[in-house]
Amino acid sequence: MFWEFPEFIYIPLGDWIDAFVKWLTVEGEGFFDGLSKILLAPMLFTERILLWLPWFVIILLFALAAWRLRGWKISLGVISGLMFIGLIGLWDLSMKTLAIVIASTFLAILVGIPLGILMAKNDRVKSIIHPILDMMQTMPSFVYLIPALMLFGLGKVPALLSTFIYAVPPVMRLTNLGIRQVPEDVIEASKAFGATSWQLLRKVQFTLAMPTIMTGVNQTIMMALAMVVIASMIGSGGLGTEVLNGISRLDVGRGFNGGISIVILAIIIDRLTQGLGQTPEGQSGTDA
Repeated sequence: MFWEFPEFIYIPLGDWIDAFVKWLTVEGEGFFDGLSKILLAPMLFTERILLWLPWFVIILLFALAAWRLRGWKISLGVISGLMFIGLIGLWDLSMKTLAIVIASTFLAILVGIPLGILMAKNDRVKSIIHPILDMMQTMPSFVYLIPALMLFGLGKVPALLSTFIYAVPPVMRLTNLGIRQVPEDVIEASKAFGATSWQLLRKVQFTLAMPTIMTGVNQTIMMALAMVVIASMIGSGGLGTEVLNGISRLDVGRGFNGGISIVILAIIIDRLTQGLGQTPEGQSGTDA
């Protein structure tokens, strides 16, 4: 029928992508094996440290950080939340989830902040990266699992990479935004006093943009936690596996326990990173 789209007009985009990924899998096997070992080692080290430390030491460290950054009320909330996770029997799984979040966030910061600075300094780079970030944020998160799974197989590494890809856009966007929002008169005054480009970036622009950059880090951590359940489908482990098992077995209680533990971790990390993003004046006396 003339109102239907003509079938002879067809672009085999999916076939091209399949062929490209298969070519990468064969030709880049050595590279991806090496990359897998590089990424896996620090993540496993972080996980071992979190599982080795006594539970009360971790709670104490989080509570002290919360008290220093946000006040004693938030500190009490952190203690209550972490105690609750332990009381429902999900402490070890929570530490495994935390290790993945820490590793993916660290990787996102390592890549995202330099690229965000580059975007702020170069409009042409920004015009290239910006649509890529749009695509990364609108692409269904399940799609990230497919190439990661084909290139790295099941396990923590593809989960880490898919989480990184899903979570990195906010820190890049907000680093770019924060540096661009530094007032021009401040920049001109710094140049007048003889500041070099590196000094201007490090001591003026980056310092003044820090609250905005930390907001980006906060959002990156939240998105990494949101990816935990999806990444569990390819072997990430942790609380996501508990939720996934609850769904597959129609075990509502098990799924709820895993889900509420993820929520508690998200709230705790959100409150702590909000404290890091505040100015010293804003930190004093705040308990909200």
